[in-house]
Amino acid sequence: MFNLTEEELCRYINEDLPYLDLTTHVQEEKNIKATLEIYTREDIIVACSEEAASIAKILGCKIKKFKPSKTELKKGEVILKIKGSYEKIQQVLKLSQVLLEYSCKIATQTKSMLKIIKQYNSSCELLTTRKTIPFSKRMCIKAILCGGALPHRLGLSESILFFDYHRIIYDNNETFYKEINKLKNRLPEKKIVVESKTYEDSKKLIENCIDVLQLDKIDLDTTKKIIEYKNKINKNIKILLCGGINLSNVKDYAKLEIDGIVSSSMYSCGMANLGCKLEIKK
Repeated sequence: MFNLTEEELCRYINEDLPYLDLTTHVQEEKNIKATLEIYTREDIIVACSEEAASIAKILGCKIKKFKPSKTELKKGEVILKIKGSYEKIQQVLKLSQVLLEYSCKIATQTKSMLKIIKQYNSSCELLTTRKTIPFSKRMCIKAILCGGALPHRLGLSESILFFDYHRIIYDNNETFYKEINKLKNRLPEKKIVVESKTYEDSKKLIENCIDVLQLDKIDLDTTKKIIEYKNKINKNIKILLCGGINLSNVKDYAKLEIDGIVSSSMYSCGMANLGCKLEIKK
C-alpha cells in the first residue's frame, strides 16, 4: 500500500483553497474551538483515510481518531475525528469528506465485486483498467487496492497489450499471428497479451501460443467454447474477460474457467454516503 504525498495533497488543497475561506473569514468568532466527525451512512470499505487525516494536519488541525484504509465500517461509524479552530475545521471539512466519498465508494464497489468472484472462482482475480478518473489516478489505484483488486495496467510502460488498432500496421491477421513468436523472443521477461473479439481470432491466437488472451464483449456461450479449445491446445494460456462487466453481471463471468476479470466499473460507481458532524467547544 502507498499514501499520496504531501505535495499531491497540497495541490488538491490549493485547488479549493487558493487564498482563504472567505465565508469563515468574515465571521467574528472564527477562532473558537471545534471538532469534526466524518461518519458513514452506509456500510463501506475505508480508503484514503490517511490522506484525509493528513489534509487536516496540513491545515492546522489535530487528529483525535481515524480508521485506517481497508477497514470495514458499518453504517453510523466514524471514519475521521479532528479538532481545531472553527475556521480551520471549515477548511478541512469538504476537502476530506469529498476525498473519502470517492475513494471509499470505489473500494466498497471493488470489494463487492471481488467477493462475488471468489464465491464462484477462487483462482480468478479482479483487475482494474487504466480508465481511472482523470487527474486522480493515484487515489483510484489506492482505493481499488483497499478493495482487494489489482491493477490490470498501471500505464502504457509496464505491460504489453495488443488491441485491434495495434494490428493495423500488419498486412492482415495472419501476418500478426506469425509475429507473436518474434515478440515473445524480443520480450523474454514480459507476457504478450492480445485482445480478441471473435471465436476464430481467439483460436488462431491460441494456436500461436499467446501468453494471455483477453476476450472483449464475447457472449458467454462463445467464451465457453474458446476456453474449451484453449484447454485442448495449451492449458498454460491465461484467459481474461473484459467489456461491460460490473457488479450486476460479474457472477455470470466468474463461473467460467478464467484467470481474471477486467473492469472499469468501480471508477464510475458514484460516491459513498458520508456525513459530517461539527460541534463548537465553548
